[in-house]
Amino acid sequence: MRWKLLRRRLSISAPRMIVRSHLPWPLRWALVALMCGFSAALALWAFEFGKDIAGLDRGAKEELQKLRVEVAQLRGEREGAVSIANTAQSLLTTEKTVQDRLAQQLKAVESENLALRGDLGFFERLLPAGAGEDLIIRGLQVEPQAEGRVRFQMLVMQPGRARPEFSGRYEITLAGTLDGKPWSLSQPGGPQALQLKQYVRIEGAIEHAPLAMVKSATVKVMDLRGGVKATLMVKL
Repeated sequence: MRWKLLRRRLSISAPRMIVRSHLPWPLRWALVALMCGFSAALALWAFEFGKDIAGLDRGAKEELQKLRVEVAQLRGEREGAVSIANTAQSLLTTEKTVQDRLAQQLKAVESENLALRGDLGFFERLLPAGAGEDLIIRGLQVEPQAEGRVRFQMLVMQPGRARPEFSGRYEITLAGTLDGKPWSLSQPGGPQALQLKQYVRIEGAIEHAPLAMVKSATVKVMDLRGGVKATLMVKL
């Protein structure tokens, strides 16, 4: 049996053998991918060539370019509108702030005018009816502030509404005791200048000897020639 099989294989009637060359599988995949890519490129070229022949791509490109230009214009217009709106809002805010400030200043001025009118009415009521005096000294106050210092304030008034402006001087004299003896002190610097139309408020401070006991203060108003127009004394 074995002899028959061996003779059949060695004889002419033996089966045919096919010799094939062996390719690595990565090379086979590369060839397949290359063929697929070439086919896809060919198909894309055919598609683009068909669109060019039909004239479809030209209109689409022009329309796309037009749309891009319109979008750029719309963006520019929107940015301009936003900038104008921001500027208008800033101007409105600034204007409102200025209006509020002016309103506050107006209220302050009105309050000050009301206070001045009230003071004027009060001072006019203080004027004695039918008084023939040229000047009147009102509200003289002398208060010790510290050792060797007193503060004073007073109101000098000129009766009547149609009186000329008064120009003169005023002088304050302190009186009391120092070391158990009578003591007095005139305002340092001598008489001070004084001018008024209807009334004027005067205030200041006088330094004196620390050990002096101030018991009274006298103020007198004089004209430019030295004539005494009004005097007033207060006791402390």
